[in-house]
Amino acid sequence: MSLRDVLMQLPKPVQERMAYLEQRDQQDRQDGTAKHKRLRQIPPETGMLLALLASSAPEGPLLEVGTSAGYSALWISQAIQRPGVQLVTFELLPDKAELAAETFEKAQIGNKVQLVRGDARGHLASYNEIGFAFIDCEKEMYPELYEAIVPRLAAGGLLVADNAISHAQEMDAFLQHALDDARVRATVLPVGKGLLVCVKREMS
Repeated sequence: MSLRDVLMQLPKPVQERMAYLEQRDQQDRQDGTAKHKRLRQIPPETGMLLALLASSAPEGPLLEVGTSAGYSALWISQAIQRPGVQLVTFELLPDKAELAAETFEKAQIGNKVQLVRGDARGHLASYNEIGFAFIDCEKEMYPELYEAIVPRLAAGGLLVADNAISHAQEMDAFLQHALDDARVRATVLPVGKGLLVCVKREMS
């Protein structure tokens, strides 16, 4: 099945919002919009993989750190099939949080996504037995977020971090730590800008 086939199977409001955000992201890059103001969102092939990984994760909280305009959350939300289950997504920047709220309303997925405005690091301690977590924010936050999330993952739970190839030099020490971490099985997948995928081991 091609990416186009997958896209065509998504609910119409989700398709339309994805198309809008993709066009806006492309326009930002062409216009030379300042990096911190751009959406800086994942490509569709990464979104499709995130949805697949989230759908195969064990039961438990679904988290995202770095909502931006909500594009990746649109994909992850497609993995949610059970009533009452929500993706909790954290966004630090007020303007992007407003855009994400608009995304979830227009895509009609408000029942599947809870947007938390503020720094995720102040909230993660309240989650345990996490099934899936996606990190896509400022790279200097990755090590602290990793250490906050990994101990709280369920056995078989997934932690996924973006930009593992595009920012490999900047993230080198962090990536090596994750790949060497005995608590998880980890690899880097060459999809999009590169995904670090960590699976929590069952500890005896």
